[in-house]
Amino acid sequence: MWATFSYLSWGISAALVIWMILDWMQTDSSYSEEQLTSSREGEIEALSERHDIRETR
Repeated sequence: MWATFSYLSWGISAALVIWMILDWMQTDSSYSEEQLTSSREGEIEALSERHDIRETR
């Protein structure tokens, strides 16, 4: 029984590694290096985090 779980976990791990590599290749071929390393994501996060500071009396 434990051997079955062991083989199953190795299979899941191998599938995840293959999926990560395929996703990496697809992302690398879909977007330019400049677009992937731009700071646009940081700008989007900065705009979405607006804090409303009000004075309490």
